[in-house]
Amino acid sequence: MDRKPGILVISHGSSENGWVALVDETVNAARAALPADTPVEAAFLELVGGRLIQDGIDRLEREGVTDLLAIPMFVSSGSTHVDEIGWALGAYPEARTETDLEPFRVGAALTYGRPIDDDPEFAEILLERLSGMSADPAAECVLLVGHGSEWPGFHEAWRDGLTSLANAVRERGGYAAAGIAMLRPDMAAETVRSLREKRPDAAVLALPVFLSEGYFTKEVIPSRLEGLGCRYEGKTLMPHPLVAQWVQRQAEAWLGRFRD
Repeated sequence: MDRKPGILVISHGSSENGWVALVDETVNAARAALPADTPVEAAFLELVGGRLIQDGIDRLEREGVTDLLAIPMFVSSGSTHVDEIGWALGAYPEARTETDLEPFRVGAALTYGRPIDDDPEFAEILLERLSGMSADPAAECVLLVGHGSEWPGFHEAWRDGLTSLANAVRERGGYAAAGIAMLRPDMAAETVRSLREKRPDAAVLALPVFLSEGYFTKEVIPSRLEGLGCRYEGKTLMPHPLVAQWVQRQAEAWLGRFRD
């Protein structure tokens, strides 16, 4: 039987058209870099009518897709959404958290991809974002702020991924120190205090580790940093061509199994 592979890129979704457009721009760029006969769809967990995960699966299977790579375009494997989506796709025998999702109808052979975590493209993006804020890296500390989770197991996955990114940014950028803070639980004040204990005279540059701008980057993070004396700019991971390259790299590695 001839196999036909297809790619489904899954992100959270938003009621804001600009947010959806950023995802589409990224997925379109990845599609253009992949073999022309590879169907690629962007789908959303919620809030985008007609383009939810089941819609994407159905479209790909109508195109004859027999093997499906579902890439969760989320920041961390500690996201409960990554877990519940994986369970609903049939990649996991059970969900580790409560979910309102029902199992999806998937006829194709499914492979569940990986979220961002500490993949190298994203350290590069963060370094580029920091370059516009930095005056003297050797006299500056970096604070990476992610959503986080208070669930056991998920919290540790968030911590490990963010810490690895922070270490890569510090080493490659030549910064004096780097730390991480999650919004859940609220770690910002504690981490800034720890950085200042290590480097009392260093400026603290705070950067969100979020895919795109929104309520958390515009409202929540600034409120958590208020009074802490950090330099903050809310530039996020998208838009950036390296996000599309991350999708492309993961897809190409998987597509390799279908080559003669």
